[in-house]
Amino acid sequence: MTGRWRSIGGAVLRVLAVWAVSSLTLLVLAVVLPDFRLQSPGGDSLTRTALTAVLGAGAFGLLGALVWPLLVRAFLLVPALVLGLLVFFLNGSLLLVALGLLPEGRGQVAPETAVIVAAVMSATSSATSAFLAVRNDEAYRRRLVRLAGRRARRAGATAPRTPGTLFLQLDGVGHDLLRDATEGERPLMPTVARWRADGHRLTPWHTDWSSQTGASQLGILHGTNHDLPAFRWYEKETGHTLVSNRPTGAAELQRRAVARTGHPGLLADDGASRGNLFTGGADQVALVMSVAARRGRDTRSRAGYFAYFSDPANATRTAVSFVAELFRETGQALRGRLRRETPRVGRGGLYPVLRASATVVERDVVVAAIVGDLLAGRTTVYADLVAYDEVAHHSGPRHRDTHQVLRSLDRAVALLAKAARHAPRPYRIVLLSDHGQSPGETFLERYGLSLADLVRAGCGLPVPRRVRRTRSGAEARESARAALHRPEDTDGHTTSQPVVLASGNLGLVSFPDMPGRVTREELDRRNPALLGTLANHPGIGFLLVRSAAHGAVVLGPAGAEHHLDTGRIIGADPLAPFGPGAADAVRRTDGFPHVADIMVNSAYDPATGEVHAFEEQIGSHGGLGGDQSRPFLLAPAALSPPVPADAPPLTGAAEVHHVLRRWLREAAESDGTPARTPVTDEA
Repeated sequence: MTGRWRSIGGAVLRVLAVWAVSSLTLLVLAVVLPDFRLQSPGGDSLTRTALTAVLGAGAFGLLGALVWPLLVRAFLLVPALVLGLLVFFLNGSLLLVALGLLPEGRGQVAPETAVIVAAVMSATSSATSAFLAVRNDEAYRRRLVRLAGRRARRAGATAPRTPGTLFLQLDGVGHDLLRDATEGERPLMPTVARWRADGHRLTPWHTDWSSQTGASQLGILHGTNHDLPAFRWYEKETGHTLVSNRPTGAAELQRRAVARTGHPGLLADDGASRGNLFTGGADQVALVMSVAARRGRDTRSRAGYFAYFSDPANATRTAVSFVAELFRETGQALRGRLRRETPRVGRGGLYPVLRASATVVERDVVVAAIVGDLLAGRTTVYADLVAYDEVAHHSGPRHRDTHQVLRSLDRAVALLAKAARHAPRPYRIVLLSDHGQSPGETFLERYGLSLADLVRAGCGLPVPRRVRRTRSGAEARESARAALHRPEDTDGHTTSQPVVLASGNLGLVSFPDMPGRVTREELDRRNPALLGTLANHPGIGFLLVRSAAHGAVVLGPAGAEHHLDTGRIIGADPLAPFGPGAADAVRRTDGFPHVADIMVNSAYDPATGEVHAFEEQIGSHGGLGGDQSRPFLLAPAALSPPVPADAPPLTGAAEVHHVLRRWLREAAESDGTPARTPVTDEA
């Protein structure tokens, strides 16, 4: 009883403190801003003015607590990210209503000034509340305990003793990058560094040839990524390009995977999918691309946004951080230009907004959804944090711009570990990535022409004088478009022109007017200079074509060939620089029904780890070469090793799926002893 009264007293004191700060802020703004006053037309005493400020702050706070959730519900048809950007204007409207309730017209403010006043008040009240509770470890832990206690009481005696599992994907963070970020006296990721020191097992794994989120996550969540040759590819039977991170593309890929495996996915048993491309069979989904195209009241893909923004403190804090990230990106881009850093790509247009969406909005919403899942005691959660991947595409995988992102990811990991300690069941937290990133100048920047123009030249077609840059295919881009309800781009192609698509440093060339997969012999008859032009270009490492006489053939410079069906090699092996698993990866892709007529992998320098992306990325992934093909698994020591010590390395996303399923079986058979996840007060 004493503890309950102490808790109630602490809550009352925090409310009074926030009210006092808000009142003081209102007084200061009334003095500073010319279009805002808290006095009657004839003037008032300082005491009367202060009382008016107290009443105004109280009315504004009360409206925020009572009306804000209703506003969010009323804006269910508004795109979610637009709602995030409208936070300030909605707050301004509430302030106008609050001031209108003051007696004798003492609260007068211009509408444009109301937006400023409301934003400052919300920011100060949110900061005060955070200082008193959220940012205070003990207060925050008590809050989690209370929430977890309420949920545990709902569950009663049926709360499971077996451990739950959280799979947290750090998009684009390669094995070597994570290793380096967790070593040294002052690691970039101190929480993860402590986990490694405490015995967590760091294991690399090798992606398939298509080293990108669509292929990796489909394989991890659904157990297969068969017939997914790249980030985007052309399907001749329909005449359309399928893109793995668009709502319609993701939904189709998930449908095909479920049909192939006959199983709904990794998360089918009381699972939750947060911020992913695919559901994994989960009933609880938020910010999942494969269901983002659904409409109506049952559309749960956007539920996470509205659940998060229904708290005005969350909305204000995220909106302020969003604006701060816009300024950070502008400053970092300007610094790069002034220092003439190379390589460098354009970072204007909508990119600053997309970066802020990935590093702030999506991060905050996904983390909040995971905390709810942990406190609800869900059996399995799989979530993706895309912040690093988006920034590294445009700044480079190891550029200093990414350091702040890695630190923020580490703080998110620490927060989730704290929440897990107060969940109604023990949790095992597994960190993993879907791919890494490889650095290097873009193909266009290095050689002055795009892959599409090189293909046109090899076909004897005219090449435009002005090169059109290839748009970046970063994963976060389509997530933002889906949240904004922007229509998907249509990829129209004429049947008389070759279709050239890019997936990082992997290129795909298809000929729509030639049915089926075009053989090497047919290509040589129709365009005798094409294959030689491509294979001998210094920016291209190898080509994959299908020969009527020899089957799958890899072509390299100076007439080099690797016949994959027989193992015959002519000249220097074109696949040698890409490692011992390259032949198996390319051979597997050759068997896909929708493999392109010509698959093109850029050159790779083993000494520097550099590749050349065929799109506008200086940190890229999608093909073979360097760190992009080496993601990681970081798991508690209580879980079995991903592979035995004497076994070959883990290869392919489908194999990772089987490892994760094995760990889930181990958790279901466990006696409830939690795996140690060290969290210290410094985390």
